Amino acid sequence: MSAIYGANKDEFVTSLAALCLYDGEAEITAANISTLLAASNNVVAPYWPGLFAGLLKDGNAEKLVFSVGSAPAPAAGAAAAAAGAAPAAEAPKEEKAKVEEVDALDGGMDMFGGGGGGGDY
Repeated sequence: MSAIYGANKDEFVTSLAALCLYDGEAEITAANISTLLAASNNVVAPYWPGLFAGLLKDGNAEKLVFSVGSAPAPAAGAAAAAAGAAPAAEAPKEEKAKVEEVDALDGGMDMFGGGGGGGDY
């Protein structure tokens, strides 16, 4: 915890207190968060418990906990369903012309103004 300080620490310990209340199936209120913070010897700015209590009221804690990592799943499922529905309708893939990279030193000059190579390093 010594690497986290200031407002970051306040936010971190308050969010952990709110998650502890959620996990313990206790009501997430500013008073309960403050009590838990005091019991764990954490002192935060007075607005943090109320901020988290307001954010996580009315079942929002459950929405937050269960929404983590669920956004990409519907897109992957939809792509798999679309791929399985029409396997015969594949579009032909166009190949891009391969562009050859040219070395900047091929012109016979290096960054020191000499001719090509630098054989006497």
